[in-house]
Amino acid sequence: MLPVLDLTIAIPVKNEEVNLKGCLQAIGEDFAKKIVLIDSGSTDGTKAIAAQFGIEVIDFKWDGKFPKKRNWYLRTHTPTTKWVLFLDADEYITPAFKNELREALKTDDFVGYWLNYTIYFMGKINRGGYPLKKLALFKVGAGEYERIDEEQWSKLDMEIHEHPILNGTLGLIKSKIDHRDFRGINHYVAKHSEYASWEASRYLKISQDDTIRNSWTWKQKLKYRLMRSVLIGPVYFLGSFFLLGGFRDGKRGLAFAILKMSYFNQIYCKIKENEA
Repeated sequence: MLPVLDLTIAIPVKNEEVNLKGCLQAIGEDFAKKIVLIDSGSTDGTKAIAAQFGIEVIDFKWDGKFPKKRNWYLRTHTPTTKWVLFLDADEYITPAFKNELREALKTDDFVGYWLNYTIYFMGKINRGGYPLKKLALFKVGAGEYERIDEEQWSKLDMEIHEHPILNGTLGLIKSKIDHRDFRGINHYVAKHSEYASWEASRYLKISQDDTIRNSWTWKQKLKYRLMRSVLIGPVYFLGSFFLLGGFRDGKRGLAFAILKMSYFNQIYCKIKENEA
């Protein structure tokens, strides 16, 4: 039998009964020392599913200020394991990911790892389009998610686009986690409308801060420059559908690229509306 990893898997949730069971089944038994759910007042069967699997549930209620859910968990319920992996309920770890992770954690070369994800849309995996990567695995105590004092711009009680700020060298796990969401297009559209409001409000706040602007990477500078242009949507569409092979997914790939283009167009419109 393989040894259990010195790892806590923290799963932030709210009304995730559709996705959660598959997520927990994919983790399996005897893989991580601890699995915990951080729940934002679920009213469906989320907690019942956690109980079936014997998973601890920690209740979280956001007051609209810093910290949000992940940083709050790191600060008030600091994991006792060496590593923590933040996993969403619609993310399913694969056997290949498990094997690579076991090998990676045998060394002490890195304080955190970038993770790769597949993207499923309308029930099928995308073969093209922009890749999804997140810095979601790191040593406990190496850092936390960036602080953004948003004062409740939105109803997003969890860090979505904030990234962990870590002290040390970062590695990469190449094997992918399956990113699936079985809640349908209505949920997808509503979720991204909230994300667009957050992105617009964040941009308007940080664009006035010279210290933050000077710390931007070239990718961030390009992104934020485009946010002020009506071309941001078409630029994303062209890059995703043509340059990065979204066309390989046919009509479904075209629909996905158009939805993403609409998302970035919303950001632009909300920035302009708030500036008016």
